[in-house]
Amino acid sequence: MEACYSQQQFNVTSYGAASLAIITFEAFAGMWINAFIVSVICMTWVRKKTLNSNEKILLAVGCSRFWCLCISWVFSFLSLIYPNYLHVHHIFQLSNSAQNFLNCSNFWISACLCVFYCIKIATFRSSFFIYLKLKVDRMVPWLLLGSVFFSLVIGAAVYNVADKALCKNLNLTCQECIGKARIRREEHFLRVFFVIGFGYATPFTVVIFSALLLLFSLWRHKRNMQTNSMKDLSMDAHIKAMKCILSFFIMYSINFVFFVLTLTSAIKRQNHLKFLFYVLQFVFPGFHSLIVIFGNPNLENTLLKILSYMKCKFCVK
Repeated sequence: MEACYSQQQFNVTSYGAASLAIITFEAFAGMWINAFIVSVICMTWVRKKTLNSNEKILLAVGCSRFWCLCISWVFSFLSLIYPNYLHVHHIFQLSNSAQNFLNCSNFWISACLCVFYCIKIATFRSSFFIYLKLKVDRMVPWLLLGSVFFSLVIGAAVYNVADKALCKNLNLTCQECIGKARIRREEHFLRVFFVIGFGYATPFTVVIFSALLLLFSLWRHKRNMQTNSMKDLSMDAHIKAMKCILSFFIMYSINFVFFVLTLTSAIKRQNHLKFLFYVLQFVFPGFHSLIVIFGNPNLENTLLKILSYMKCKFCVK
């Protein structure tokens, strides 16, 4: 089989080169942004010897998105430049498993962030909601552990599917192996479709309800302040929070829809849709993390200080 793949020639089309250039720029920009979040929170951790619940979630978000972008870029690079190498034994299983594990953890931890903001910021008088507001700090570590656990389940399920799909085709010719491996993968995929679907659909559902509840609460509070002619900094903060939550909700929804389409093989044979998916896949982790930075005073001030320092150094030169 390895000899069969060694006969495949390196070939890069203009579409592949353009796609690789764009996703490389997006991936490295996103990795830099999330590495910045992780480094600032780690320095805060060293200085204060402890982290609050918001910082714990942001640390998990930064780590998961950094590695998600890194592995996704490697996977995209191989799929565009050396597509046949992805079907080599072990590389095929590990690449699919790692990418799904990191994508799922990104979805789950992003959902945890949205739930946390909803519980902390929203103002509902329900006794259950008040109970959650009091207990949310204790729930955060368990939510993060649960996110990692479900992501590991998805990664293990995908590895099992990919392994069974490829191992049954080791004695076929190169082209037959690639084609039939895909068929076998889809057949086995149906057996664990419920687990994988639950793993991705649940955080999406949680984000929908959390975002809508938070937007409703912020909109109601904004309307009450307008009615009482209380136009102050608090109102501006609520409007800013509504814009952040709405942008996150729209980006998360678009990213989820295109990700599901790739699981159902709906866009794998259409280059223009595949290209659009690659762009959205790498935009979301970086762009939303940038929104998080400007919504967090500590991260925003640190970033502005770094930019100001770099500007001064550039002016001196």
